Amino acid sequence: MPTVLATKKLTENQRSLLLNAGISLVEYNAIKIEFIPFEVPATIEKAIFTSQNAVNAVMSYELGVSSCFCVGEKTSQLLDDNGFSVIKMTEYASELADYLVKNHKGEAFHFFCGNIRSDEIPSKLKENNIAFEEIEVYKTMLAPKKFDTMFNAILFFSPSAVRSYISENKMNAAKIICIGTTTASEAKKYTENVLISKTTTVESVIEKAIKALREIS
Repeated sequence: MPTVLATKKLTENQRSLLLNAGISLVEYNAIKIEFIPFEVPATIEKAIFTSQNAVNAVMSYELGVSSCFCVGEKTSQLLDDNGFSVIKMTEYASELADYLVKNHKGEAFHFFCGNIRSDEIPSKLKENNIAFEEIEVYKTMLAPKKFDTMFNAILFFSPSAVRSYISENKMNAAKIICIGTTTASEAKKYTENVLISKTTTVESVIEKAIKALREIS
């Protein structure tokens, strides 16, 4: 039976996808998220979110946000579930940055993010003189763990998780499955055996792993 390492704890439904495919699972959280206090106006016209962590961090602040622009299906769903109006969702930060430049020049935004975030949106907005205020609402910390087991595949969901794993281990699995191009770029620093999920969801990463392991079995 092939064994997969997931670098984040999965939900019961997500685990079942692997187990029902005859794949053994080892899982741990390669990174830790800590929400931090922040100051922001009670009412915000346009907000940018690039992760579910950022959405969760602001939930207790009871902000009034007119319009949200976000990255990722799960981020969009979380915003929608909590009563926020999502104007635009893209798979990647670069795509959202291009959309904002093309469709919202002359407007201002609040960008909610963590201490380790992609520079694609801030740099693109600056280049095009679009006003925005960056608000750090959580911190990402590495939580390294050493493994002596050889895995058939490793699932990565962020560049930080890659850095956390590689700090204690070698990238020696048969297949490395990444949630998107940014995470894949980090993994490719250490191995060529990198595959990218079809969409930026955990389920898509799992589906890619199952297919890859079937092909090599």
